[in-house]
Amino acid sequence: MKDSILVINCGSSSLKFAVLANAGQDSLIEGIADRLGTEESNITFKFESKKKTILLEDGSHKNAVAQIKEWLNSHPDIADSLVGIGHRVVHGGETFSQSVLINETVLDGIKECAQFAPLHNPAHIKGIEIAFELFPGLPQVAVFDTAFHQTIAPEQYLYPIPMHFYRQHHFRKYGFHGTSYRYISQRLEQVAKGSDQQGVLVAHLGNGASTCAIDKGLSVDTSMGITPLEGLMMGTRSGSIDPSLLSFISQAEGISADAALDILNKKSGLLGVSEISNDCRTLEDAMVSGDQRAKLALDMFAIRTAKHLASMSTTLESIDHLVFTGGIGENSSYLRQAICDHLKALNITIDSTLNETAPRGDTTNISSASSGTNVWIIPTNEELMIALDTISLISH
Repeated sequence: MKDSILVINCGSSSLKFAVLANAGQDSLIEGIADRLGTEESNITFKFESKKKTILLEDGSHKNAVAQIKEWLNSHPDIADSLVGIGHRVVHGGETFSQSVLINETVLDGIKECAQFAPLHNPAHIKGIEIAFELFPGLPQVAVFDTAFHQTIAPEQYLYPIPMHFYRQHHFRKYGFHGTSYRYISQRLEQVAKGSDQQGVLVAHLGNGASTCAIDKGLSVDTSMGITPLEGLMMGTRSGSIDPSLLSFISQAEGISADAALDILNKKSGLLGVSEISNDCRTLEDAMVSGDQRAKLALDMFAIRTAKHLASMSTTLESIDHLVFTGGIGENSSYLRQAICDHLKALNITIDSTLNETAPRGDTTNISSASSGTNVWIIPTNEELMIALDTISLISH
């Protein structure tokens, strides 16, 4: 075992982590610190197929990283193999078009981008600063969700608003899930030779959801915008709506614009429509039991995803592949079928038997024999991309 990378994904109230070895192929340990900042905060370690959860008396991000450090100290063979730390960073703005070794200048750049990701970037900065403190001497790398989309052309990323907003404030579409899309593009090339020279649509569907058009290996359009609120209907986010709704909600409820925005981010989407849950599995169970609100929420999610995939296709010369990934994309046969049913005009159809029986965790082609497009389920692996980028940058 050599050249292990500690991958850290620090959120506002959670911290996911993993140690990957052998060029990112082997996961030695993984886990998550949950409910940080509350009295119920805990950290779970998954090691050698066993899970162990520890309650955190001090539910801070620093204590979570300290627990990881303590665990590593008790497994010196793994601790001694660490050569670097890779951090997922949501927003790199226009400053970062690729992964970078972290120094003070990079940290300042991540802080500047925090205005566009106020929930995420400050948490990433906290995670990075704590990691430098607790793992002195280990090089650290930032891998940006937005970087993959920096190849999108101005006519796609600019908003049709007065140009001084872009010139002075960098208000534009940035897109997210880029590390996932980059992985999918590379993995697809392994199973479908030549796909790096073709047109690919990807639906990354989870609690956060987006679509991306990839032409010859490069992102040419994506559904999320300056923040992750634009685009698809999601678990708790509304996705794209008439902007005037913000004002209407604000006036109707007698609340501020920020409070109205909070409703669109945290109380809308599958949760808002179903009034049951933001979790697709819960809604599918409810739908099977005859709950019409659950069915409505899922069907709205499907039709909006299909619309965004269709709109993405306008940037491609041909739709050679459609890939489903993310927790919902990989596991919900109902939504894959419903989405593809709305794409028949594009000659995209799937084999319902292959769709229903697709093995979990496998890369599977579920196209029907008559489909003009290959339709795939490909599990994403953002941690692997972060580990590979970290190895690449620290070995130069």
